[in-house]
Amino acid sequence: MRVVLQRVTSARVVIAGHEQARIGPGLLVFVGVEEVDGPEDIEWLARKTVDLRVFEPAPVEPVDGATDDSGARGAGERSVVQVGGEILLVSQFTLFASTRKGTRPSWHRAARPPIAIPLYEAFHRRLTELLGRTVPAGIFGADMSIELTNDGPVTLWLDSKARE
Repeated sequence: MRVVLQRVTSARVVIAGHEQARIGPGLLVFVGVEEVDGPEDIEWLARKTVDLRVFEPAPVEPVDGATDDSGARGAGERSVVQVGGEILLVSQFTLFASTRKGTRPSWHRAARPPIAIPLYEAFHRRLTELLGRTVPAGIFGADMSIELTNDGPVTLWLDSKARE
């Protein structure tokens, strides 16, 4: 499985002109599923997604004229759970595009719907469990418009087969 996650101040999914889902501050998570993925990929990626420390702590008021030199923006000290953020999940088979030959991407590594849908749904359920509240999502296979305001920007790519 592959995930591209973006720290956002807001994001929403629109399908056929109608809003499907919306979040405020948190993570927009695009997920792609490969034929060889299984429960261990779901668990690793779901835990990594909710535990990644990509949010700054709440600002602290200086005391007696002191300044805050806490580090660079985007360094991250808190997870989406710790800041009470939201997650918006969107399926994206194009994360398994191969551009090795020519200029037309191939999608041969992306799982077909009979395999991908149950894994996507299991990933969605696990994110909901770990976050402790419902994770809004797009609709698998739908033609979606994604609107977001990237915060930072912070964008990370995770692959359950290349656990870096």
